[in-house]
Amino acid sequence: MATPLGARGASSRGSAARARHTAPTPQPATGTAPIVLSGAHVVLPTGTVPDGRVVIDGTRIAATARDDARVVDARGHWLVPGFIDLHNHGGGGASFSGTAEDIQKAIHTHRLHGTTTLVASTVTDDMDFLVRQAGLLSEFTEQGDLAGIHFEGPFISPCRKGAHSEELLRDPDPAEVRKLIDAARGRARMVTLATELPGGLDSVRLLAEHGVIAAVGHTDATYEQTVQAIEAGATVATHLFNAMPTLGHRAPGPIAALLEDERVTVELINDGTHLHPAALELAFRHAGAGRVAFITDAMDAAGIGDGRYMLGPLEVEVSEGVARLVEGGSIAGSTLTQDRAFKRAVTVDRLPVEDVVTALSTNPARLLGISDTVGSLSPGKDADLVLLDENFDLKGVMRKGDWVVDPQLA
Repeated sequence: MATPLGARGASSRGSAARARHTAPTPQPATGTAPIVLSGAHVVLPTGTVPDGRVVIDGTRIAATARDDARVVDARGHWLVPGFIDLHNHGGGGASFSGTAEDIQKAIHTHRLHGTTTLVASTVTDDMDFLVRQAGLLSEFTEQGDLAGIHFEGPFISPCRKGAHSEELLRDPDPAEVRKLIDAARGRARMVTLATELPGGLDSVRLLAEHGVIAAVGHTDATYEQTVQAIEAGATVATHLFNAMPTLGHRAPGPIAALLEDERVTVELINDGTHLHPAALELAFRHAGAGRVAFITDAMDAAGIGDGRYMLGPLEVEVSEGVARLVEGGSIAGSTLTQDRAFKRAVTVDRLPVEDVVTALSTNPARLLGISDTVGSLSPGKDADLVLLDENFDLKGVMRKGDWVVDPQLA
């Protein structure tokens, strides 16, 4: 049954839905005593350790356990780093284009599914609105709830607009790009651009100079134009294969250029809708696990279900878990969560667990410049971790030493 639409800037679900989906406040993992999660398959940067252990002392992973540490039996489970999502528009019936309450709800929804580090993505809108929203999202970044802001649009191609409002699109004028960066108060992490548009290459250079990731996406660029963008400083492919020309044998387009260059990390949406398994395999074979980042591109319906929602100013119908614009039928983000992306990658795509961890945690941490604190289960890093059972279903989530989802292990 369709879900009633909320007002713009507010949650797309009613108060009853908010009450139904609001999770309890995370509880401390152990009080003051450290714990040792023991006996799990522990995925480390050096490989998987069967019958391994991870020591949590306060908010961090420790190298050794104190005498008062409590040992918790995690046999039969997989222990992996908390997931990191570079590209996410919302979840739990709420959007990162909404109110402060909506933003907090979307963050918590994805934490319940293992995403302990999250970049909030905006969608094409009026520039004044994006400037205001950047200020609000920067507050959540400053308090540590977000890892930064990703602007997807409005500097994208009308030929490849996907679920973006065409009348609000504009060329990537460096002055306007700078306006968004300034509004984010140093918290902008990525901007998606159609770099072939007027001002595109200059905007890429501007972003690189300010330490902001320039991502090629929603683009109609040729192979040659994409090579120019990479040379100018672009380092990410926004949801590779989607919203760009297909790979051709005479006109290879942006896909070939983005896959072949070792400086580029390629985003993939592994929900079974955005990519055929053969396309995902092609990306992994050609780019290698070290250059792939799994993202959700999630919208409001992630963690909720079918119904009608808003994505920016556009109305979306979600049916059987697939989000499409009511007008035109374009795919409109996803309802994916990272725990589902993990399970699919291992059980359907048959990728090694270590490669999946690299794509979900290690690579995004490196790209964001935060691999000193997150992205692996290494001593000294934040105690951000996910516990999965033998079928790779999520059983526990810890963030900074607190259980978000308590696995209730003995």
